[in-house]
Amino acid sequence: MPTSPIGFRILPSPPRPATGHLERLAELPTPNISDNMQRHQGAAAGLRPYHRGGKLVGPAFTVKTRPGDNLLVHKAIDMARPGDVIVVDAGGEVAQAIIGEIMTAHAAKRGIAGFVIDGAIRDADAIAGSGLPVFARGVTHRGPYKDGPGEINVAICIAGMVVNPGDIIVGDADGVLALPQDMAAEVIAAAAAQSQKEEATLAAIAAGTIDRRWVDETLRQRGYVLPDAPKKDGN
Repeated sequence: MPTSPIGFRILPSPPRPATGHLERLAELPTPNISDNMQRHQGAAAGLRPYHRGGKLVGPAFTVKTRPGDNLLVHKAIDMARPGDVIVVDAGGEVAQAIIGEIMTAHAAKRGIAGFVIDGAIRDADAIAGSGLPVFARGVTHRGPYKDGPGEINVAICIAGMVVNPGDIIVGDADGVLALPQDMAAEVIAAAAAQSQKEEATLAAIAAGTIDRRWVDETLRQRGYVLPDAPKKDGN
């Protein structure tokens, strides 16, 4: 079978992540997942949600296209399986929209879980009202080209985040991240434990029993000389 040259490759999708991993990630906030990926791996900066709430979780179906061109994104919508997240490296360019109302409607009908676009969208009101999760860098009324080149199911980089085909994409109001499948079980367990710890902290705050001694202890370890605590009246 002949091999397509770089820039014209359309590769098959990798194995899908375990359903249980997707279900558990849907319950965890992205900050807790990110904290347990050491706060520097798998985070896309500068992309924001354009839908009105709703969690995005699913395996990455990656697309690399030249800025302002969406030919391969159309092919991705036809190829991606229900539950996939179409993740597009469009170079961060916002002069032309990569997707709009027609494409998102077709994707939703096919069961696509959502989009992450390092580029622009249009028809923002329609997308906001559709219920399909969409993260992007910006909005413009200008439409795209449909010439290529582009590639499907290759490693891409969006907003500083490396995404490999099949990575688990998680997105919410705090942003988007990519979790490699082989790290999923470990990160899920750690993020779940952090969520339980934070719930206990919030309960202590509400009860007025929160212990804040760690702040002064940390400052002293860093070499700070702290002023004496103010004396109470009558002492």
